Amino acid sequence: MTVQKLGKNMTNVTNNMNKTAGVNTPPAVSLNNAHVRFGDMTALENIDLDVEDGAFLTILGPSGCGKSTLLRLVSDLVPIADGEVTVFGNQVDKARLAREFAFVFQDSTLLPWRTAIENVRLPLEIGTKHAHKRPKAVSEKSAEELLALVGLEGREDALPHELSGGMKQRVAIARALICKPRLLLMDEPFGALDEITRDRLNEQILKIWKETKTTILFVTHSIPEAIFLGQKVLMLEANPGRVREVVDIDLPYPRELPIRETPEFNKISRYLREVLETC
Repeated sequence: MTVQKLGKNMTNVTNNMNKTAGVNTPPAVSLNNAHVRFGDMTALENIDLDVEDGAFLTILGPSGCGKSTLLRLVSDLVPIADGEVTVFGNQVDKARLAREFAFVFQDSTLLPWRTAIENVRLPLEIGTKHAHKRPKAVSEKSAEELLALVGLEGREDALPHELSGGMKQRVAIARALICKPRLLLMDEPFGALDEITRDRLNEQILKIWKETKTTILFVTHSIPEAIFLGQKVLMLEANPGRVREVVDIDLPYPRELPIRETPEFNKISRYLREVLETC
């Protein structure tokens, strides 16, 4: 386990190698002295963070520290007060069409009158009347293949009320992947699910990440989930929300659930809990 004090120290070996080779590869996400304010309240302060393309970053912190606000800042759902945010080298407030990301929330937000496969296809249908606004890259996988990827083969025609909570989240993930996003933002997507379902979806999202090579920013309140999924864990402290530490998770992939019983996993878990207690 390696602790890094600030997000700007997350400069990665891949980017360094690219620079050495003369290739200028921007981070997937870069925040430079970013601030977010809501009236007189500062929600995020002095956020410096680089996330490499293809990385899996999990985000931990106490309630009210700005975890969800950070995702919304990256997706331009909340305005930046000071500083700069770029996604794949583009300023988010000046290059909307250049951003290729998808958002998965805690609620699956499925349309109740549409079947699972119709919900997955929805982003493509919305873009039909505005083809110039369509994402440049649409998944090579069909909606059927994406539902199979998330473990829902055979449930294509099911309506949301016929699906469990975990199944609905799988549909939401497939829908997010249909436009082949380079960046997937996930805001406690499994927080409302039972432990067994959550464990299964943790394994599923790692398989999806490996297959799609999508950059993932994943907010969670669960220390085991943050460790199990992430290459790095971003620790935020509250009042206002600031980067406390970035922790490398030196556990090999592919990861399976028994890894959570290992001494190495437990050592990282204890450390993160100690840090959270002081945030």
